[in-house]
Amino acid sequence: MRCDQVTADLPEVAAGRVLLGADERAHVEQCLRCQAEMVQYRRMLKALRAVRTEILEPAPGLLGDVLSAVGSAGEHGAIVSVLRGRRAAYVGGIAAAATAAAAGGVLVLASRSRRRVRLAS
Repeated sequence: MRCDQVTADLPEVAAGRVLLGADERAHVEQCLRCQAEMVQYRRMLKALRAVRTEILEPAPGLLGDVLSAVGSAGEHGAIVSVLRGRRAAYVGGIAAAATAAAAGGVLVLASRSRRRVRLAS
């Protein structure tokens, strides 16, 4: 029996959900590597159980600090998003103006209110 045939079952064995067969049990009893791995899984489960029952009290004012930080990050993201969206409009407007100027044609500007202003060249 090799370690890689046993190690996949060790977390379940440590949790008590699976029992090893006779050959696998004999391997673990003789293999220091598999024994060490089993000990690590048991320690991890013990630590997780301890954390589950531990009650942590947040520091005074922590909730306010977290909410303030989240709000600031949200506002920053919104501002960046708006600026990125307008950047495409600015570049498009500049390209249209340059094309119209180069062609010697008429430039039509549109605003959000859908008013159109004609500029003659």
